[in-house]
Amino acid sequence: QVQLVESGGGLVQTGGSLRLSCAASGRTNSNNGMGWFRQAPGKEREFVAAISRSGGSTYYADSVKGRFTISRDNTKNTVYLQMNSLKPDDTAVYYCAADSSWGTVFLPYRSNDYDYWGQGTQVTVSS
Repeated sequence: QVQLVESGGGLVQTGGSLRLSCAASGRTNSNNGMGWFRQAPGKEREFVAAISRSGGSTYYADSVKGRFTISRDNTKNTVYLQMNSLKPDDTAVYYCAADSSWGTVFLPYRSNDYDYWGQGTQVTVSS
């Protein structure tokens, strides 16, 4: 089992920045990659960003490319999402997810390929 706890959400004005954190505990040695997804009211959950186990590969949705940066500190079992130039369209609940299938190909874009999820953190961007 892996437990994920997100933090860092809040209310920010358009153009502002936030940094989300996702702390993992439990069987973290089987981690294959980490991702961030978001879900706005009335919309489907969508992929935001992902990072491989080593941190050497990162992936982004087109809507956040150039504004968001995903990183990880494996010594702390923590993944970060630095969000800059925030827009009202970024308003959503942000979820951290873990793929714990170490040894398989990391498929970062689909929510079904992740095994564990955090409880989510609300990000609200005011216009």
